Amino acid sequence: MPVSAVAVDFGGTLARPGPSPDAATVARILSELGGPVIPGGFAAALEGVVCRTRAVDRPRHEQTPFAELLRLAAAESGAVLGDPQALARAVFTAVPDAEVDPVAAHALRNLHEAGLVCVLACDTQRPESVRRATLRRARLGDCFDALVLSSTLGVRKPHPRFYAAVIEAAGCPPEQIVFVGDTPSKDAVGPLAHGMRAALINPAGRPPGLDPRIGVIAHLSELPAYLGSLHAH
Repeated sequence: MPVSAVAVDFGGTLARPGPSPDAATVARILSELGGPVIPGGFAAALEGVVCRTRAVDRPRHEQTPFAELLRLAAAESGAVLGDPQALARAVFTAVPDAEVDPVAAHALRNLHEAGLVCVLACDTQRPESVRRATLRRARLGDCFDALVLSSTLGVRKPHPRFYAAVIEAAGCPPEQIVFVGDTPSKDAVGPLAHGMRAALINPAGRPPGLDPRIGVIAHLSELPAYLGSLHAH
C-alpha cells in the first residue's frame, strides 16, 4: 500500500520541547499589555482553575481552551480581561514557542516537495495562529497541508476524534498515512489502532513489547529512508 501522507508530531519530533508558561508568568504578561485589569489574586485563581480542569480533562483526553481558563480565572479573581481569545494569542506570542530542529525541518521539506500530504498533528495549548507563525519562521509555512491541534479540537491524543481529524485532513485512506512522533501510546499505538501506520522516534531503539508493525527511527531525518523501505516492500 503506497504512502500518501505523513502526520507529524511537533514537540520532541519536529521541534525541541518548548516552554509552557506558569500562572505567574501569564499574569505578568497580561498586566504588561496595559488593557486588562489583573488583581493580585489572578495568578492563584488561574493555577487553581488549571489544576481542576486538568483533573477533569485528562481522564477523558479532552482539553479546555486556554482562553476559557483565562475567563474562569478572571471570574474567580475579579480580573477584567476583554477578549480572552485575543489575550490567549498574546500570551503565547510573548512566550517563545519550541525551537524547530533545522535537520528535521529539512527532511519534512523534502517529503513535501516529493508530493506527500503533510499534516501537523500535536497536542498544544497554543492557538493555531501562533503555531503557524512558528512554522513560518522555520520556513515550513507552506509545507503543511493541514494543522490538527488539540487547542482547536478540544481533545488530545489518544482521543479517537483526534485521529479521525488527522485522517480527514490527510484526505486519503488511513492505511496510506504514516503517523510519526516520539510518544509510543499517542503517536504509534493510537494511530495504529485507527488504521494508520506509525513510526516511533526513539534514539534508544525499539522499546520492549512494541507492536512489530510500528517502525522505529532515531530522528525525523530518517523518515524519508524509512518511507522508502515501506515502498520497497
